[in-house]
Amino acid sequence: QVQLVESGGGLAQAGGSLRLSCAASGRTFSRYAMGWFRQAPGKERDIVAAINWTGGTTYYADSVKGRFTISRDNAKNTVYLQMNSLKPEDTAVYYCAAKIGLGIKYEYDFWGQGTQVTVSS
Repeated sequence: QVQLVESGGGLAQAGGSLRLSCAASGRTFSRYAMGWFRQAPGKERDIVAAINWTGGTTYYADSVKGRFTISRDNAKNTVYLQMNSLKPEDTAVYYCAAKIGLGIKYEYDFWGQGTQVTVSS
Protein backbone atom coordinates (compact mmCIF):
# COMPACT_ATOMS: atom_id res chain seq x y z
CA GLN A 1 0.00 0.00 0.00
CA VAL A 2 1.25 3.47 -0.83
CA GLN A 3 -0.32 6.87 -0.31
CA LEU A 4 0.30 9.66 -2.78
CA VAL A 5 -0.01 13.41 -2.28
CA GLU A 6 0.35 15.80 -5.20
CA SER A 7 1.39 19.44 -4.97
CA GLY A 8 2.53 22.25 -7.22
CA GLY A 9 -0.57 22.83 -9.26
CA GLY A 10 -2.00 26.26 -9.85
CA LEU A 11 -2.50 28.93 -12.44
CA ALA A 12 0.02 29.63 -15.19
CA GLN A 13 0.04 31.67 -18.35
CA ALA A 14 0.47 30.05 -21.74
CA GLY A 15 4.16 29.56 -22.37
CA GLY A 16 4.89 29.36 -18.68
CA SER A 17 6.05 26.54 -16.44
CA LEU A 18 4.93 24.60 -13.41
CA ARG A 19 6.47 21.71 -11.54
CA LEU A 20 4.26 19.11 -9.94
CA SER A 21 5.48 16.94 -7.10
CA CYS A 22 4.07 13.70 -5.76
CA ALA A 23 5.18 12.55 -2.35
CA ALA A 24 4.70 8.88 -1.55
CA SER A 25 4.46 7.21 1.80
CA GLY A 26 5.97 3.85 2.58
CA ARG A 27 9.39 2.28 2.44
CA THR A 28 8.96 0.54 -0.90
CA PHE A 29 8.59 3.58 -3.15
CA SER A 30 11.57 2.55 -5.24
CA ARG A 31 9.73 -0.64 -6.29
CA TYR A 32 6.89 1.26 -7.94
CA ALA A 33 6.56 2.56 -11.44
CA MET A 34 5.06 6.03 -11.28
CA GLY A 35 2.81 7.89 -13.63
CA TRP A 36 1.17 11.25 -14.12
CA PHE A 37 -2.32 11.35 -15.56
CA ARG A 38 -4.69 14.20 -16.27
CA GLN A 39 -8.41 14.67 -16.69
CA ALA A 40 -9.98 17.72 -18.27
CA PRO A 41 -13.67 18.53 -17.73
CA GLY A 42 -15.88 16.21 -19.73
CA LYS A 43 -12.97 14.06 -20.85
CA GLU A 44 -11.46 10.76 -19.81
CA ARG A 45 -8.39 10.51 -17.64
CA ASP A 46 -5.34 10.01 -19.84
CA ILE A 47 -1.74 9.20 -19.16
CA VAL A 48 0.68 12.10 -19.48
CA ALA A 49 4.01 10.57 -18.51
CA ALA A 50 5.39 7.56 -16.68
CA ILE A 51 8.68 6.36 -15.30
CA ASN A 52 9.91 2.95 -14.20
CA TRP A 53 11.33 2.18 -10.76
CA THR A 54 14.93 2.93 -11.71
CA GLY A 55 14.13 6.04 -13.69
CA GLY A 56 15.77 4.51 -16.71
CA THR A 57 12.62 4.14 -18.76
CA THR A 58 10.11 6.89 -19.41
CA TYR A 59 6.99 7.35 -21.48
CA TYR A 60 5.32 10.55 -22.69
CA ALA A 61 2.05 11.17 -24.41
CA ASP A 62 2.55 12.72 -27.83
CA SER A 63 0.81 15.89 -26.69
CA VAL A 64 3.49 16.66 -24.09
CA LYS A 65 6.67 15.30 -25.69
CA GLY A 66 9.43 17.88 -25.65
CA ARG A 67 7.58 20.05 -23.12
CA PHE A 68 7.13 17.88 -20.01
CA THR A 69 9.74 15.89 -18.12
CA ILE A 70 9.08 13.21 -15.54
CA SER A 71 11.71 12.36 -12.95
CA ARG A 72 11.97 10.68 -9.57
CA ASP A 73 14.07 10.84 -6.45
CA ASN A 74 13.81 7.50 -4.67
CA ALA A 75 15.70 8.85 -1.66
CA LYS A 76 12.93 11.42 -1.18
CA ASN A 77 10.05 9.15 -2.19
CA THR A 78 9.01 11.77 -4.71
CA VAL A 79 8.19 11.91 -8.39
CA TYR A 80 8.12 15.15 -10.35
CA LEU A 81 6.55 16.48 -13.51
CA GLN A 82 8.25 19.53 -14.94
CA MET A 83 5.86 21.23 -17.33
CA ASN A 84 7.24 23.85 -19.71
CA SER A 85 5.74 25.74 -22.62
CA LEU A 86 2.31 25.25 -21.13
CA LYS A 87 -0.75 25.52 -23.34
CA PRO A 88 -4.38 26.20 -22.44
CA GLU A 89 -5.18 22.62 -23.48
CA ASP A 90 -2.95 21.40 -20.64
CA THR A 91 -5.62 22.61 -18.22
CA ALA A 92 -6.80 19.62 -16.19
CA VAL A 93 -6.66 17.90 -12.85
CA TYR A 94 -3.35 16.08 -12.68
CA TYR A 95 -3.10 12.80 -10.81
CA CYS A 96 -0.08 10.89 -9.58
CA ALA A 97 -0.28 7.11 -9.65
CA ALA A 98 1.84 4.12 -8.65
CA LYS A 99 1.99 0.52 -9.74
CA ILE A 100 3.90 -2.69 -9.21
CA GLY A 101 4.46 -4.99 -12.11
CA LEU A 102 5.56 -4.90 -15.67
CA GLY A 103 4.90 -1.99 -17.95
CA ILE A 104 4.48 1.66 -17.12
CA LYS A 105 1.57 2.79 -19.27
CA TYR A 106 -1.36 0.83 -17.86
CA GLU A 107 -3.00 -0.74 -14.84
CA TYR A 108 -2.01 1.58 -12.04
CA ASP A 109 -2.90 0.46 -8.54
CA PHE A 110 -2.72 3.55 -6.32
CA TRP A 111 -3.84 7.11 -6.98
CA GLY A 112 -3.45 10.53 -5.44
CA GLN A 113 -6.27 13.02 -4.99
CA GLY A 114 -5.18 15.23 -7.85
CA THR A 115 -4.02 18.81 -8.25
CA GLN A 116 -5.59 21.41 -10.52
CA VAL A 117 -3.52 22.98 -13.28
CA THR A 118 -5.04 25.90 -15.14
CA VAL A 119 -3.31 27.55 -18.08
CA SER A 120 -4.63 30.89 -19.27
CA SER A 121 -4.21 32.15 -22.81
